[in-house]
Amino acid sequence: MGTMDPMELLKNLNNLQSQFKDIQEKMKDIHASGSSGGGMVKIDMNGAMEIEQVSIAPEIVDPDDVSMLQDLILAAFNSAMQNVKEKMQSEAAGMTGGMPGGMPGFPGGFPSS
Repeated sequence: MGTMDPMELLKNLNNLQSQFKDIQEKMKDIHASGSSGGGMVKIDMNGAMEIEQVSIAPEIVDPDDVSMLQDLILAAFNSAMQNVKEKMQSEAAGMTGGMPGGMPGFPGGFPSS
Protein backbone atom coordinates (compact mmCIF):
# COMPACT_ATOMS: atom_id res chain seq x y z
CA MET A 1 0.00 0.00 0.00
CA GLY A 2 1.42 3.41 -1.02
CA THR A 3 1.83 6.33 1.33
CA MET A 4 -0.90 8.97 1.47
CA ASP A 5 0.19 12.52 0.75
CA PRO A 6 -1.72 14.70 3.26
CA MET A 7 -1.40 17.76 1.00
CA GLU A 8 -2.93 15.89 -1.94
CA LEU A 9 -5.75 14.66 0.30
CA LEU A 10 -6.41 18.24 1.51
CA LYS A 11 -6.41 19.55 -2.07
CA ASN A 12 -8.96 16.90 -3.09
CA LEU A 13 -11.13 17.71 -0.09
CA ASN A 14 -11.09 21.44 -0.93
CA ASN A 15 -12.00 20.58 -4.53
CA LEU A 16 -14.97 18.49 -3.38
CA GLN A 17 -16.14 21.25 -1.01
CA SER A 18 -15.97 23.80 -3.81
CA GLN A 19 -17.87 21.48 -6.19
CA PHE A 20 -20.51 20.88 -3.51
CA LYS A 21 -20.98 24.66 -2.99
CA ASP A 22 -21.40 25.11 -6.75
CA ILE A 23 -23.99 22.35 -6.82
CA GLN A 24 -25.88 23.84 -3.86
CA GLU A 25 -26.07 27.18 -5.69
CA LYS A 26 -27.28 25.48 -8.88
CA MET A 27 -29.98 23.65 -6.89
CA LYS A 28 -31.57 27.00 -6.02
CA ASP A 29 -32.00 27.57 -9.76
CA ILE A 30 -34.07 24.39 -10.13
CA HIS A 31 -37.79 25.02 -9.86
CA ALA A 32 -40.67 22.56 -9.86
CA SER A 33 -44.35 22.58 -9.05
CA GLY A 34 -46.72 20.08 -7.57
CA SER A 35 -50.48 20.20 -7.53
CA SER A 36 -53.52 18.33 -6.29
CA GLY A 37 -57.27 18.58 -6.56
CA GLY A 38 -57.05 19.04 -10.32
CA GLY A 39 -54.77 22.05 -9.91
CA MET A 40 -56.85 23.66 -7.15
CA VAL A 41 -53.83 23.52 -4.81
CA LYS A 42 -50.39 24.25 -6.24
CA ILE A 43 -46.97 24.48 -4.58
CA ASP A 44 -43.82 25.84 -6.24
CA MET A 45 -40.51 24.73 -4.77
CA ASN A 46 -36.83 25.14 -5.60
CA GLY A 47 -34.01 22.60 -5.51
CA ALA A 48 -32.98 23.76 -2.04
CA MET A 49 -36.37 22.38 -0.90
CA GLU A 50 -37.64 25.88 -0.17
CA ILE A 51 -41.31 26.55 -0.90
CA GLU A 52 -41.54 29.61 -3.11
CA GLN A 53 -45.28 29.88 -3.57
CA VAL A 54 -48.53 28.25 -2.48
CA SER A 55 -51.70 28.79 -4.52
CA ILE A 56 -55.09 27.68 -3.24
CA ALA A 57 -58.22 28.23 -5.32
CA PRO A 58 -60.81 30.05 -3.16
CA GLU A 59 -63.60 27.66 -4.15
CA ILE A 60 -61.71 24.71 -2.60
CA VAL A 61 -61.64 26.38 0.84
CA ASP A 62 -64.48 24.92 2.91
CA PRO A 63 -64.47 25.90 6.61
CA ASP A 64 -66.52 22.78 7.33
CA ASP A 65 -63.92 20.49 5.71
CA VAL A 66 -60.48 21.74 6.76
CA SER A 67 -59.06 18.19 6.72
CA MET A 68 -59.71 17.91 2.96
CA LEU A 69 -57.73 21.13 2.38
CA GLN A 70 -54.91 19.83 4.58
CA ASP A 71 -54.82 16.59 2.55
CA LEU A 72 -54.72 18.54 -0.73
CA ILE A 73 -51.86 20.74 0.52
CA LEU A 74 -49.94 17.66 1.67
CA ALA A 75 -50.50 15.94 -1.70
CA ALA A 76 -49.38 19.06 -3.60
CA PHE A 77 -46.28 19.35 -1.42
CA ASN A 78 -45.34 15.69 -1.96
CA SER A 79 -45.88 16.11 -5.70
CA ALA A 80 -43.63 19.21 -5.77
CA MET A 81 -40.97 17.39 -3.73
CA GLN A 82 -40.99 14.42 -6.14
CA ASN A 83 -40.75 16.74 -9.17
CA VAL A 84 -37.82 18.64 -7.62
CA LYS A 85 -35.99 15.36 -6.88
CA GLU A 86 -36.47 14.22 -10.48
CA LYS A 87 -35.15 17.53 -11.83
CA MET A 88 -32.20 17.41 -9.43
CA GLN A 89 -31.29 13.90 -10.58
CA SER A 90 -31.37 14.87 -14.24
CA GLU A 91 -29.36 18.05 -13.49
CA ALA A 92 -26.82 15.99 -11.53
CA ALA A 93 -26.50 13.52 -14.39
CA GLY A 94 -25.84 16.46 -16.72
CA MET A 95 -23.26 18.02 -14.38
CA THR A 96 -21.35 14.78 -13.86
CA GLY A 97 -21.49 13.90 -17.54
CA GLY A 98 -23.69 10.91 -16.71
CA MET A 99 -20.79 9.14 -15.03
CA PRO A 100 -21.78 6.01 -13.14
CA GLY A 101 -22.21 6.55 -9.44
CA GLY A 102 -23.41 10.10 -9.97
CA MET A 103 -22.09 12.67 -7.55
CA PRO A 104 -18.68 12.15 -5.94
CA GLY A 105 -19.24 11.27 -2.31
CA PHE A 106 -22.84 10.18 -2.94
CA PRO A 107 -22.81 6.55 -4.09
CA GLY A 108 -25.62 6.15 -6.57
CA GLY A 109 -26.18 9.90 -6.95
CA PHE A 110 -27.91 12.30 -4.61
CA PRO A 111 -28.88 11.19 -1.15
CA SER A 112 -32.60 10.67 -0.93
CA SER A 113 -34.46 11.66 2.17
